[in-house]
Amino acid sequence: MRDKILVIDFGSQVTQLIARRVREAGVYCEIVPFNTAADILADFAPAGVILSGGPASVTHSDTPRAPEALFNMGVPILGICYGQQTMVAQLGGSVATSDSQEFGRAYVDVKADCALFNGVWETGTSEQVWMSHGDHVDALPKGFEVVATSDGAPFAVIANEARQFYGTQFHPEVVHTPHGAQLLQNFVKNVCGCQGDWTMASFRETKIKEIREQVGDKRVICGLSGGVDSSVVAVLIHEAIGDQLTCVYVDHGLMRHGESDQVVSLFREHYNIKLVHKDASELFLGELEGVTDPEYKRKIIGKLFIDVFEAEANAIGGADFLAQGTLYPDVIESVSFTGGPSVTIKSHHNVGGLPERMKMGLVEPLRELFKDEVRVLGFELGLHEDFVGRHPFPGPGLAIRIPGEITREKADILRKADAIYLEEIRKAGLYDQIWQAFAVLLPVKTVGVMGDSRTYDHVCALRAVNSTDGMTADYYPYSHDFLGRTATRIINEVRGINRVVYDITSKPPGTIEWE
Repeated sequence: MRDKILVIDFGSQVTQLIARRVREAGVYCEIVPFNTAADILADFAPAGVILSGGPASVTHSDTPRAPEALFNMGVPILGICYGQQTMVAQLGGSVATSDSQEFGRAYVDVKADCALFNGVWETGTSEQVWMSHGDHVDALPKGFEVVATSDGAPFAVIANEARQFYGTQFHPEVVHTPHGAQLLQNFVKNVCGCQGDWTMASFRETKIKEIREQVGDKRVICGLSGGVDSSVVAVLIHEAIGDQLTCVYVDHGLMRHGESDQVVSLFREHYNIKLVHKDASELFLGELEGVTDPEYKRKIIGKLFIDVFEAEANAIGGADFLAQGTLYPDVIESVSFTGGPSVTIKSHHNVGGLPERMKMGLVEPLRELFKDEVRVLGFELGLHEDFVGRHPFPGPGLAIRIPGEITREKADILRKADAIYLEEIRKAGLYDQIWQAFAVLLPVKTVGVMGDSRTYDHVCALRAVNSTDGMTADYYPYSHDFLGRTATRIINEVRGINRVVYDITSKPPGTIEWE
């Protein structure tokens, strides 16, 4: 497949948005860290390369650089922010630290025509962009010209049309650059020559072929959680290899209300997929007793999942592969691409491979997809709408919705409150407008008066966010009537809760969910 773009990551918090924009243009795209890019370039054979932004300064000698071989591959290159600066420095130009910085909304003056601008910007116009830089280019390499400037960046957009090298000081990938997506589309389609015909139908065909080649006539065990990701994985793999797949649904005692019955019914009766239903709630809750650290909870749950899978695989006569619903955001956020903080920001129980003692290989067919792309694939596979459209529910389940120690009593209380919350959302016709909603049982108790007596019970927090890919999110603006009605029901119907609050927060790139 020639029609693919490689993004070399220098540590920007919005690098993943570059991949999102490229894929929205119908072109396949992957992100690789700068320090491994040299090993990947030749085999990946991209139609073009995008260099991301990053927090470092090109003026320092020990900061990241692009592979030198890249500039002699004969493929188009687009450098964004830091990516522009390192390209300039490596090709013989220079970068200087600015007396004044540019952060936020800015305007560039278009000085000349450029392949990036075709049908988007015209010479002589002033265009809004989003800047985030302290350094700027102050001398161009041979063959480059300035095609746009700003007050803080005299080389806001540069171009070497002969070599098809381009650089922008601003970030076209963010929504605050209104025409940024079109600029990126011009690069991948008009400059790199990509057709823009990457679809979920083609992805489905490719993955089915890859699964068959990887698995052969061997057996696969799939950890089915009931969420969108594992459900799509199960149906996709079953389409590829049929009865060679056995799904294992592990009830760890931290599922939502009615979740287990729904999962078992759908996959056994509707899809006729071999399914083992393992009730391991006593095991999980026992191991989690007294544990308060959220990261340790994830590790315990991840380890126990692997242990249970291994035991069930042995019980059915062995399996050669373990299938998981690992997504691209999981990979991005769980790997420290640039030696920076990303590995400590967020981690996932299903990323990072298997213990050495296990003889199973991993099958992760969704590893290159974002969450919304998985939903599209689910519809492509004909997966039931109740599963494709459901809100994300991480593998650890209620464990990360109960900060502090987890007990069966707390899980039961939260399960009831969460069910009422989701029921009210559906009754109000809001479920499909919200990307993710859930209740949290906070690790505090408050004094209240209910009836003629005092209570000392838990505080329940409600959260709802809008997102597309799970990388960024913003809170959902409920009406006061909705919140009042929902809170009243929870307090009246769930013993153990005497106060309900609504969490109004946003999730910028790289932050945790609720831990």
